[in-house]
Amino acid sequence: MSVIIKEEDFVQSIADGIQFISYYHPVDYIRHLARAYEREESPAARDAMAQILTNSRMCAEGKRPLCQDTGIVNVFLKVGMNVRFDTKRTLQELCDEGVRRGYLNPDNPLRASVLDDPLFARKNTRDNTPCILHVELVPGDKVDVQVASKGGGSENKSKFAMLNPSDSLVDWVLKTVPTMGAGWCPPGMLGIGVGGTAEKAMLMAKQSLMEDIDMYELLARGPQNKLEELRIELYEKVNALGIGAQGLGGLTTVLDVKINTFPTHAASKPVAMIPNCAATRHAHFELDGSGPARLDPPSLSEWPEVHWAPDYNKSKQVDLNTLTKEEVASWKPGQTLLLSGKMLTGRDAAHKRIQDMLAKGEPLPVDFTNRVIYYVGPVDPVRDEVVGPAGPTTATRMDKFTDMMLEQTGLIAMIGKSERGPVAIESIKKHGSAYLMAVGGAAYLVSKAIRGAKVLGFADLGMEAIYEFDVKDMPVTVAVDAQGTSVHTTGPKEWQAKIGKIPVAVA
Repeated sequence: MSVIIKEEDFVQSIADGIQFISYYHPVDYIRHLARAYEREESPAARDAMAQILTNSRMCAEGKRPLCQDTGIVNVFLKVGMNVRFDTKRTLQELCDEGVRRGYLNPDNPLRASVLDDPLFARKNTRDNTPCILHVELVPGDKVDVQVASKGGGSENKSKFAMLNPSDSLVDWVLKTVPTMGAGWCPPGMLGIGVGGTAEKAMLMAKQSLMEDIDMYELLARGPQNKLEELRIELYEKVNALGIGAQGLGGLTTVLDVKINTFPTHAASKPVAMIPNCAATRHAHFELDGSGPARLDPPSLSEWPEVHWAPDYNKSKQVDLNTLTKEEVASWKPGQTLLLSGKMLTGRDAAHKRIQDMLAKGEPLPVDFTNRVIYYVGPVDPVRDEVVGPAGPTTATRMDKFTDMMLEQTGLIAMIGKSERGPVAIESIKKHGSAYLMAVGGAAYLVSKAIRGAKVLGFADLGMEAIYEFDVKDMPVTVAVDAQGTSVHTTGPKEWQAKIGKIPVAVA
């Protein structure tokens, strides 16, 4: 006897799942992050975790996205062989309809980030379709569904290598994690796939990120097999790198390490590693033909009593409307600032268009003289919001445009997420500029500092348009000062030395 899954039930379940994970962290993530926050000794990392935890509670209460990058959707289906779908559409079409409905929900619209042509037009599909679908046929009369939204910041740090069979996985991971920088917004988790073929290893790494974070429980009971021993070894050694929350240096870089394996060719050792960021988003449910899935929200009691607020005693207040190059040059690495006044926004597409216009001698739509630019692509506002969640995007993507902006437009400072590369740091030093870091994973919290928002240029670029934000006490950290000192270099070095667990040969 076949179980019938109605088209509407399936589509609505996908849509509901997408909405659910946009504003609810999994409880296992909250519990592990809260423990990491309690034991953290680095003031900068502790402050970043406080912002992430505060943002998480705000999103759960306000039902707004944890991060402005609401991700590309991954759907994993295990379809029972006694199941029949009451539809004329393909599973891809059904999942895409669920994604479309979930992202265009008027009560909580999510940012559309998917482009329909990766090589040429790169035109936004406006509804975040298509999703990435994986289907497996299994015995039974149910459909097992896992829905995840994966942000570009963490997905872009995915790594793969074909190791020799005798090569050490631990050595490869410890060499590779530092090359990932902080654009994946630690603290998060690492998913590792070993074996099979190249694509199988990558798929296993991605699937492992859907598993519950249980490192605390594993450490408490102790390992029961070699794979669990390896997980603990990697967890301890990666954290001993001292990278810390947001790459600022600290005790916790990863909350867990997951490893999936599969038989492989005798000549091969495929290894994949994919990080999950501070906006860990996934849900798991089953459909049995009785109706759409029901997702139970976590209790607010699961969140720790952490309520981040501006600290006027520790942070310097900065008026963006009167900011000068001289004041920018006075900022110190690691100094925390509270920004008020008007700033401009722009990211990849806007910078490329600015480059093209300058090359043609065309006037820009915005005067950047003595201005600060924020690398952000915000979520559309709802109700009384002036802007939706508006956390920073990965700054290194703008590195190749930095010298142009500082040399030709009059820009004096930049705000983004994670570290800057050598080219950008050299330009910042040459021009006496500065790079400020906002916390990735605190998008809704950051948006509350934005009191006004209007598009000034490139409106056709949607979320990548140039906005002008009017902000009040927006929290940032001086990540690269006018002398070219980067806290993403000095912080991890300091904390790695303090932790002192990594052998010199590996470090």
